[in-house]
Amino acid sequence: MEISGLISAILIGAVIGILGRLALPGRQRIGILWTIVVGIAAALVGTAIASGLDVADTDGVDWAEWLIQIALAALGVAALSKVKLRR
Repeated sequence: MEISGLISAILIGAVIGILGRLALPGRQRIGILWTIVVGIAAALVGTAIASGLDVADTDGVDWAEWLIQIALAALGVAALSKVKLRR
């Protein structure tokens, strides 16, 4: 992976993480760094799932892929927030 690909993965992951966090009601008890990490992981896993479902490469905007990634980010943020809440 080239440096430009790594930087774009971080930026897209940050956007996905923030959108996933905004999709959840209430206050989450994790920081922005954890939100970005969850977003990056959700973006990578979501892309793999979308590729497996053959919805990753479409003409125009890949809405299905974005929805999968945001849903995974929301699940990840919620799970991490619950773990932090228990401590």
